[in-house]
Amino acid sequence: MEAWSFPAAYDETYFPPHDARYWFPRRETMPAGERERAILERLQQVCAYAYERAPFYRRKWDEAGFHPSKLKSLEDFELIPVVEKKDLREAQTRTPPFGDYLCVPESEVFHIHGTSGTTGRPTAFAIGRNDWRTIANAHARIMWGMGLRPGDTICVAAIFSLYMGSWGALAGAERLGAKCFPFGAGAPGMSARCAQWLDMIKPTAFYGTPTYALHLAQVARDEGLNPRDFQIRIMFFSGEPGASIPGVRDKIEEIYGAKVFDSGSMAEISPWMNVAGSAQTSGMLCWQDVVYTEICDPKTMRRVPYGQRGTPVYTHLERTSQPMIRLVSGDLSLWTNDENPCGRTYPRLPHGIFGRIDDMFTIRGENVYPSEIDAALNELPNYGGEHRIVISREFAMDELLLRVETDDETFHRPQARDGFAAEVAHKLQKVLGLRTRVEIVGPNSIPRTDFKARRVIDDRAVFRDMQQQIEGVQG
Repeated sequence: MEAWSFPAAYDETYFPPHDARYWFPRRETMPAGERERAILERLQQVCAYAYERAPFYRRKWDEAGFHPSKLKSLEDFELIPVVEKKDLREAQTRTPPFGDYLCVPESEVFHIHGTSGTTGRPTAFAIGRNDWRTIANAHARIMWGMGLRPGDTICVAAIFSLYMGSWGALAGAERLGAKCFPFGAGAPGMSARCAQWLDMIKPTAFYGTPTYALHLAQVARDEGLNPRDFQIRIMFFSGEPGASIPGVRDKIEEIYGAKVFDSGSMAEISPWMNVAGSAQTSGMLCWQDVVYTEICDPKTMRRVPYGQRGTPVYTHLERTSQPMIRLVSGDLSLWTNDENPCGRTYPRLPHGIFGRIDDMFTIRGENVYPSEIDAALNELPNYGGEHRIVISREFAMDELLLRVETDDETFHRPQARDGFAAEVAHKLQKVLGLRTRVEIVGPNSIPRTDFKARRVIDDRAVFRDMQQQIEGVQG
């Protein structure tokens, strides 16, 4: 296959013909069975490499009775114990700062990224210089598949900090030979300036989160700008569900007049664009020769058949610095292995990633994912763009309350506001099979974020306050 080795060694001057659909035609369109045989050989190399260099893997696999020499099939690979995020945190506590799964000398670390650590010890990502170039090459190749080309202008509108998403998108854009427009996000007033610059620069593409794209559109309108005048042709997103959800995707495409692409697995798995759509194929392709993806039963961690749901489990095929081998994501998705319109022979996540399994909550016996509510609301024409989900288990039965913004005209007309509340309740009854109490609030009354949206509140005091407000209005 084209330029497929371990460790990776890419020609930094290589570009396909400008009108080519594929960056690497052989790798992207080869028979799936042939690719799986090649992946098995690579997995044998990666496992032997990690066993030799990383006490983390050697200890974990010895305890499980696994040795790389026993890896004879992909079915054997499914028996390797998975790695969880807590394992990585414990490894870095034991061997700070990068853990005993770092497989290169610290002197070879080129970039340090990581998690915020808001819920515990942050996890540090140590990325070697060669790995950084490998990430850039993989992202450039996948962005090519979306239709981006050298000379296009790409606005990276995500926080430039430890967050890997913005830097990964920027590295790919640079390798692609694009004009890089790293605007960032997060500082007060930044969104208004971003809208002004987009109107001036007219970039080809935009990267961020779906939530931020919707927020930015409203800020642009407040500044007297029309997002369609930005002339953005391609918008690709990561960081949260949304870009594969029809209600959200269609709304963004309508607002900007652009084509939306979903992408992104986990920061630990960078190149995180290893699952991403293409110009002809919706959902997310599993670019299996970049990162080997399995959709697994959350209990057994064995692959589920195509057409079924499970949690993605990822394995690096090119990373040498902190290789992840069977890292379980904790997300939920469904995979298929049907023919793809783009001609690539990868499995696909047709609905993207639904959300994290631990984000799911249960109301009166029904499993609910926040992304389902997000999708339902975005299909309503008077939805104001933001909401909060409030859960209570204080009473005899679970209760679900929804605080929903509406547009200014609807909010200031009591009859229209009540009608919208009834419409929201009816929509969620249809989608979720649940009775939901709804509070309608005015536009921009719920705080926005420049990053990932956090919309679920499991707070009994908040529930009581909202209950009283609703009863007061209805009384």
